[in-house]
Amino acid sequence: MRVHTNDGISAQAKESLAAEGFKVTTDHVPQDQLTAYINKENIEVLLVRSATKVRRELIDACPSLKLIGRGGVGLDNIDVAYAKDKGIPVINTPASSSISVAELVMAHLFSLMRNLHKANRRMPAEGRTKFKELKKEYEKGFELRGKTLGVIGFGRIGQWTARYALGCGMRVIYHDSLVTIEAIEMEIGGQAVRVPVKMVSMPELLKQADAISLHVPAQKSGAPLLGAAELAAVKPGVVIVNTARGGSVDEDALLKALKDGRIRGAALDVFVGEPEPREDVLAEPGLSLSPHIGAATAEAQGRVGDELAEQIISWRSTVDVG
Repeated sequence: MRVHTNDGISAQAKESLAAEGFKVTTDHVPQDQLTAYINKENIEVLLVRSATKVRRELIDACPSLKLIGRGGVGLDNIDVAYAKDKGIPVINTPASSSISVAELVMAHLFSLMRNLHKANRRMPAEGRTKFKELKKEYEKGFELRGKTLGVIGFGRIGQWTARYALGCGMRVIYHDSLVTIEAIEMEIGGQAVRVPVKMVSMPELLKQADAISLHVPAQKSGAPLLGAAELAAVKPGVVIVNTARGGSVDEDALLKALKDGRIRGAALDVFVGEPEPREDVLAEPGLSLSPHIGAATAEAQGRVGDELAEQIISWRSTVDVG
């Protein structure tokens, strides 16, 4: 059985699949050439991450496809319902990257609170000639301890973000339309503890939070979760981190809120128009930026590959039985 991983897979996962008799190819094929490649090579299992799109046109044009997999959580780049209507299961790895994304959120939060995103831009060019001026400008940072983190979307990633924040001494509140949790289970010094968290309404979260982290899928309406009205309602001086989806925060409204001073700073790991973000977004000094690397750690990709391999092997056993 032929498996093609168009956006890569861990070596260990490739070996696991090969040991089970799968032939695995990992070379990236450009989107406009992917249909021809799948048909030429008679690919039955197609694995992607966020870069490759699997839309209905590709599904219709590739009759050999029997399984589609996404290395990661979101399935926005796959026409899931259409694939299932055509009898093609779609799998993903919701548990594998939660820790990595949560750690990136915390990295951005520390950077924003201590102005590292600004200092790192200016030190190479101005550090020798304006050291004292830069020190004075960036010496009034803030600590995360004692601050309130508002988590929008309290699934696996949101809960891991809460664990890290609680470990830093932050208070955590959250808003989620589907999940209700009263406490987070954590391991501290080898001991399991339960730490209370509080669910609040969206207006209350915007009002209370010193920092906001988004962990939601793309909205069906296509509208941003944090638009101009929501950004006008946040606590003055808040910092915002978006590692969820490009467009979850209205980029125009965000730039305006930064210039108006209502928002202290923001971090974006995802962008509208990705992989070609807007120039004015990239140039904004109040933004801490990363190129969609939330799940991109060696540990996470190892877990993603292992989880995909296990699901593919299990799926084939049901096909063989059938």
